[in-house]
Amino acid sequence: METKLIIILILMIAGAIHSLHARDLLSAIVSYGVVGYSLVVGFLLLKAPDLAIVQIVVETIALIIMVSVLIISTREDLAEKSTVKIKGQSYVNIRNLSFVFFALVTGVMLLYFFNIVTTGLPELGIHETRMATEYIANGVEGTGSINLVTAVVFDYRGYDTLGEATILFTAVMGILAILRLKTHKI
Repeated sequence: METKLIIILILMIAGAIHSLHARDLLSAIVSYGVVGYSLVVGFLLLKAPDLAIVQIVVETIALIIMVSVLIISTREDLAEKSTVKIKGQSYVNIRNLSFVFFALVTGVMLLYFFNIVTTGLPELGIHETRMATEYIANGVEGTGSINLVTAVVFDYRGYDTLGEATILFTAVMGILAILRLKTHKI
């Protein structure tokens, strides 16, 4: 598992470095997406599907917003031609070809690791009771709550639940603010 996690971390670092040094904004946004979706695979590898769900929602929303802003604000970076003419002869633009190759390799790697990680999760309906056994045995006495679900969500995992709710609330408020700004333009 450590080897897979190291490969995911190297991919995240490479994506972050590429997004800092990218020549056009669209490739920087795609590199940013590689970092975020690699984090999703890392969370799944570490068996934290709740964090992976929050990350994938926020990452998808952020990418949609960034690509929308890029498309609305400028079209210069998107107008690059796939062929270059030098002395009357057409040549393939190596830069575009390298971006497509990098995107395909990255996508295949992410799908490969996603497949490996999801096969390591227990099958649907089969319960792993690492912490659940402790929660069930001592939940009512330890928290004073009659409802065991409430005890787990608000007492044992209170900060985790607060963090997830804050992330989702912030993402929704950001989307509403952007949509409101767009509709109030005159």
